[in-house]
Amino acid sequence: MERKNLTVNIAGLRLSNPTMLASGILGLTAESLSRIVEGGAAAVVTKSVGLKPRDGYPNPTVVQVKCGLINAVGLPNPGINSFTDEIREAKALKVPIIVSVYGFSAEEYAEIAEKAVKAGADAIELNVSCPHVKKTGLEIGQNPKVLKEVVKKVKSTVDKPVFVKLSPNVTDIAEIAEEAVKAGADGLTAINTVKAMVIDVETAMPILSNKKGGLSGPAIKPIAVRCIYEIYERVKTPIIGCGGVENWRDALELILAGASAIQIGTAVATYGSNIFRRITSGIDSYLKKKGFKSVREIVGLSHRK
Repeated sequence: MERKNLTVNIAGLRLSNPTMLASGILGLTAESLSRIVEGGAAAVVTKSVGLKPRDGYPNPTVVQVKCGLINAVGLPNPGINSFTDEIREAKALKVPIIVSVYGFSAEEYAEIAEKAVKAGADAIELNVSCPHVKKTGLEIGQNPKVLKEVVKKVKSTVDKPVFVKLSPNVTDIAEIAEEAVKAGADGLTAINTVKAMVIDVETAMPILSNKKGGLSGPAIKPIAVRCIYEIYERVKTPIIGCGGVENWRDALELILAGASAIQIGTAVATYGSNIFRRITSGIDSYLKKKGFKSVREIVGLSHRK
């Protein structure tokens, strides 16, 4: 049964609770997305899809560290033309389907987004922050001029909400957020993974085949909190918090910093798909205990003077 105190609205997308699946986890098939929805997620973000099929990097592509996971999978995906079938099938899940897209030019981003929307995507998330694939992702997200071109091109092509996933690997994330909003972004997802690497002391060689990857998991939660806090002070556009959420307290930190909803990724691999329901239950108990009537009342509450 839906609880009204937990509903949120992100750029016109109505969510029954503030939890979403983050891109990169179980998001390439309608079947895997179905398991996430059954676990309590109110929306799902697919894995990033490009214009053409991509194999990604050779193994090893993921390494576990004490504080999370470091991955450099290389954006493997079947290409948007094949993926449209999964989007259409996922529409039966009755929750917002947000398709993450990446490209090597503004035109590519727009073409992929257009095909995703025609297949039924409820929103688009622009991956402009992947830290381990050259000439896309982070190289776009670090360049305000190029980022604005991408956002404007996509916004002029599709009539659905466009979210921009921001990287923490920049000097001033709030400045990048402002540029994305000026270009027309309907929402901001903060943050993507943090650049990292691991070296095997026995072989004296980097463990990942790509050498460098992106760190996710509990280690980056304090970074996510800081980034969301700074963005919230600079823009009024909805923020979707992402990074290191493992329990309801983590989720609340991101919401109090300014996030209207939160995404969960690495913790799904650690704790299973029911983590969405557990976190939602914890947020509900917190609201009742503190006397708040809605989760919307606590968004950005840590900024009060």
